[in-house]
Amino acid sequence: MIILAILGLFAAIGVLCWLLFTLAVFALPALAGITAGIWAHQTGAGILGAIAIGVVAAGATLGIGQLLLIFLRPMWLKLLVALAFVAPAAIAGYQATYGIVKHTMPSETWQIVFSVIGAIAVSITAFVRVTAMTAPGPGQGTATA
Repeated sequence: MIILAILGLFAAIGVLCWLLFTLAVFALPALAGITAGIWAHQTGAGILGAIAIGVVAAGATLGIGQLLLIFLRPMWLKLLVALAFVAPAAIAGYQATYGIVKHTMPSETWQIVFSVIGAIAVSITAFVRVTAMTAPGPGQGTATA
């Protein structure tokens, strides 16, 4: 029974880490959606209206980000858009890693070190996924002979 609990714990940690890395790209749209939903609720839109406004704001943020990555020409502008998506993902990665390691090690220094490593790993993954969402530009992609 104890072995099954340990295996279940490892499976749960694996699923949560997979979920963190998968959803890190959507940290900025989620933040925009939650902010818009809270604003709509505080201005009297009601619960269903706030949810609808939040979903629309999150979808619009993701859509606008993808359109900017597709249509912007200068690489430095594309990098700025990608960094706008990566920064909230890095913060989420830091907080998630810190939440795990604060229960496993007593040293605050090592907690911060591992949290920064987790933030770097999540931000690299988010950057790769954000840049993979864009279509290849002219002269990129498959080679023709």
